[in-house]
Parts: sequence; C-alpha cells; structure tokens
Amino acid sequence: MAWLEPVTLRGVHATLQPLSLQHHDDLVDAVQDGELWKLWYTLIPAPQDMSAEIERRLSFFAEGKMLPFAVIENTTGKAVGMTACLNVEAAHRHLEIGATWYRMRVQRTRLNTECKWLLLNHAFETLNCIAVEFRTHFFNQQSRRAIERLGAKLDGILRNHQIATNGTLRDTCVYSIIVTEWPTVKVHLTRLMERGGTLKAKPM
Repeated sequence: MAWLEPVTLRGVHATLQPLSLQHHDDLVDAVQDGELWKLWYTLIPAPQDMSAEIERRLSFFAEGKMLPFAVIENTTGKAVGMTACLNVEAAHRHLEIGATWYRMRVQRTRLNTECKWLLLNHAFETLNCIAVEFRTHFFNQQSRRAIERLGAKLDGILRNHQIATNGTLRDTCVYSIIVTEWPTVKVHLTRLMERGGTLKAKPM
C-alpha cells in the first residue's frame, strides 16, 4: 500500500478534499481574487494554466511524490485554494506541507490556521511522520511570519536555490516541526483557533 492515500480532512471552517479537475472552475475564480499569479516571489497558476496545474499535481500524486488537496470553504462549499503534502520521503517518514495558495478574501481568516492543523495532525498522527517541513521565499515575509507562528523553527536558508520564472534567484527558507514538538504545537494551534487567531499567511 502507498504511504500517501487520498483522504478528506474535515474541519469547522475548511475541508481538504483530494484535488481533481472538478475543482477547476472554483480555482480559476479563486486565483482571480487578487490576481495571485502576479506575485513575483511565488509560483501560482494563471487562470488559463489552472487545468495544467491540476494535472501536474495529479501526476506527482500518481508517482507517489505529492498528496494534493483543494481547500474547500465550508460556508460556501467552494474551492478557495490549493495545498499539498510534497517532497515525500516515505522511507524516512518525512514530508513538506506547501504549494499552498488561497484566494485573497480568505487569506486573513482562521481558515489557514485550521488547514495547517488538519495537515499537521494527519502527518504526525496518521502517517507517523518524524518531521514536517515548510519552505518559502526569503522575501515572502508574511509567509515566514505565519510559519514561525505555527511553531516551526528555521533550519536554514538554501541560497540560490531556484531560478524564478522572471529570472531572479530564489533563496529558500526551510522550517520544520519535528515529532517531539508536535504535542506542544498542537495545543498552541488549538488555542489559537479557539481565540479566533489567524496565521495571516500569504502563498508559499
């Protein structure tokens, strides 16, 4: 049996559904809220590229490299973004949570906090991960603050890690939460959601 199996993760504000082409129209609408594909420090599909992006993520799933989700807003039943477990190392029970973006309207809500709680809980308590990574652009300060607010610690910065589509060189900040930290992080995120706190994340 594959380590990563399709699963639906349900929360109060959001549900993470296995990504499919049925989410295409909602995601095209979502990405236009704020014209997210124009952000220079992250890679988000333009409306005309959404179908190809869904297919790309599904092909990675077929290869055992990614578990992609559509983020469903429970109050509307609409897909408002994407997220994934990626850079999967099943033998070492290690993965990254990333490739995440949300429409602008929900970026400063508790939806993101809950999505991270759902993914981390699945990683540590169902998949028995020993570590979960988060990666973001050095200049994506809002995303870095949100990751740090999760309780993740900075492992280091990969300098000149990637060449962006605009030709600039990306320094990638690598954060992680390890299994021994998860019980404390879980309590922290639960309390944050109870108080109505948010991570105020930008796309990673």
